[in-house]
Amino acid sequence: MTTFDKREEGFERKFALDEELKFKAEARRNRLLGLWAAGELGMSGDAAIAYAKEAVAGVFAEGGDKAVVARVTADLSANGVTEDAIRAQMTELMAQAVAQVKAGV
Repeated sequence: MTTFDKREEGFERKFALDEELKFKAEARRNRLLGLWAAGELGMSGDAAIAYAKEAVAGVFAEGGDKAVVARVTADLSANGVTEDAIRAQMTELMAQAVAQVKAGV
């Protein structure tokens, strides 16, 4: 194996690890967003956990952040929470999720 091959293999491993981190962080962020939204709706305990699971299930069924934002916006619009506020919360929670994933929490 040449040095070039080893270097290429290293880049491929790093890319795979980065993608895994990104996936885990996004999943964690969506879960945290679901729990935040449940709190905004006055839910706690098992009801909040169930809502969070249901809200983020749209990511896998419908695809991506748009599905989560649409679901949470629909649920929270009656409480006066805007889509911009939800997106801002997602940004904050992403930083928290990345830190949690890196820490292995």
